[in-house]
Amino acid sequence: MGSAPSADFFQPLKADDPAVVGGYRLAAVLGSGGMGKVYLSYTPGGRPIAIKVIRPEFSEDPEFRRRFQQEVRAAERVQGLYTAPVIDSDTEGAQPWLATAYVPGPSLAHAVARHGALPVRSVLLLTVGVAEALHVIHGAGIVHRDLKPANVLLASDGPRVIDFGIARAADSTALTSTGVSVGTPAFMAPEQASAGTVTPATDVFALGQIAAFTAIGASVFGDGPSHAVLYRIVHEDPDLSALPEELRPVVTRCLSRDPADRPTLTEIIELCNAASEAPLRQGEDWLPRAVAGSITERLRLPAPAPTPAPTPTPAPTPTEVSAPQSPAPAVPAAPGYAPTEVAAAAPTRTAPAPGAPGAVPPGYRTPPPYPQPSYPQLQPQHPPYAQPAYAPGHSTPPPFHTQGFVPGPPAPPRPKRTGLIVIGAVAAAVIGLVVLGSLLPDGSVKGGGDKASGGGSASSGAAQQRPDPQPVSYQGIEVPQNHQLMFADNPPRPAEEPTGAGVFYGHADLFYYRDTLFGDEKFGTANGKLVLLNNSEKGSLETCRAVTRFTEKIGLDQLTDGSQVCVLSKAGHITLATFRGRSGVKEETRFITVDLTVWRNAEAAAKN
Repeated sequence: MGSAPSADFFQPLKADDPAVVGGYRLAAVLGSGGMGKVYLSYTPGGRPIAIKVIRPEFSEDPEFRRRFQQEVRAAERVQGLYTAPVIDSDTEGAQPWLATAYVPGPSLAHAVARHGALPVRSVLLLTVGVAEALHVIHGAGIVHRDLKPANVLLASDGPRVIDFGIARAADSTALTSTGVSVGTPAFMAPEQASAGTVTPATDVFALGQIAAFTAIGASVFGDGPSHAVLYRIVHEDPDLSALPEELRPVVTRCLSRDPADRPTLTEIIELCNAASEAPLRQGEDWLPRAVAGSITERLRLPAPAPTPAPTPTPAPTPTEVSAPQSPAPAVPAAPGYAPTEVAAAAPTRTAPAPGAPGAVPPGYRTPPPYPQPSYPQLQPQHPPYAQPAYAPGHSTPPPFHTQGFVPGPPAPPRPKRTGLIVIGAVAAAVIGLVVLGSLLPDGSVKGGGDKASGGGSASSGAAQQRPDPQPVSYQGIEVPQNHQLMFADNPPRPAEEPTGAGVFYGHADLFYYRDTLFGDEKFGTANGKLVLLNNSEKGSLETCRAVTRFTEKIGLDQLTDGSQVCVLSKAGHITLATFRGRSGVKEETRFITVDLTVWRNAEAAAKN
């Protein structure tokens, strides 16, 4: 690896890269991933920062923007020794971005790919550092859900966890149908890979995989196509044959298939300390010398590109300002202003020699000169252009008279320019009629005829209407108690509210809430409104748009098998939810079953 700042970890900006993001001038490209591109920049005080600019595909999705805003706000609360803090962000701009502190170190994925497996002591220090980072992240109500070697950076004084919670903004949004994938299947937990359920224990499983990957140099569930890796994660045991004995207790427990059997973060730190011969203390020597050298190289930061100087506008040449001009009527001087004497200071033109460029061809009659009126200098902020001087003997333009305008000498014929003006006027009139016709109601053009009269305005108005989206149906979704569904997910999968607010007060499009103390059960939304349809109302997109008996929660005692509920989310999705019953009342963890028909982006998203 070279030592120049333009090595593989500092790529120069390309033509399609922005020069400035949010007022920060970019210096280099640090990397790119499924969600966006990461750039190096600096704060006004000179501190380096990493700016992640979200890809346009995600920026155009209103559901992603809503989630991204929530996750950025939550990430700003995370302030730990083993995390890269959020410095600045913009979730409302044309392309959202997020700025964090720059960590001068390689990712764990890069270090292992280049230098191979790390020694046991480095693995133990890495594991306890990531465990501390997860403790702070979970304390802020965030589940990382995409913990992988690429999201763990190796700094000189320990690891740094990045991109915590941000993956949720893109996880299973409507963009999944376009082939955009987010996340690494090799580091998913079984419950995440099979049912999409994500809890803090999901991150513990990923931590176990990271520890094993660091010690072995490869994934314990093998490589290959994503679906094959996911199948092994869900149905097979990991291959720990090459794992050092000191690491087996912590890794084996973290990789338990049942989330309830996995250790807490505190227990992980205790297990790592028990496996170490000496107390675990982060220091400058926690990494092998070869890996530490990568940190030194990343401290040689490139400077931001200088701001280009504005290109001065060239002053007009005498030829440009002295071209023949059409005569203009004299304008009376405004009271208090005197006409500017510009003609006296103008340079005198010299006629070119016969045959020279610009000379008058033989036999061509030069049109008579006309006086150039001088105008009052009303706004003397810019230097006036010098007008061409004319030979003595020209008459003064005639004045305006009370009863009419006395014309001056006739203007010379200018057929070409007159033709252009006429053509331009006709084109402007046609464009104006088209714009006016598009703004008027159907039938108001062409004599005010209505739609039945066969006027063309009716068809153009219908063409401008937004077509209804195609419905997507999902059958037999089981929603456990205190879990939620998001209609932008494809398919909608039950999950707990990630910010810790609980589904009752969170951001769910649809949730099933059960109070274990009082037995109160609710079917509701925290991100829109509900309408329970009568037996006489047939569930459809038109029906859901028309009904107005809005509420936010419905008791389960009001629902029977086949009850239909319209759900209108603030993100603009309309869903017809058909209740199919609930589990037995004696079960400790209850769930309800629903069928969903979703019309995504059927309405404009509500402004919060």
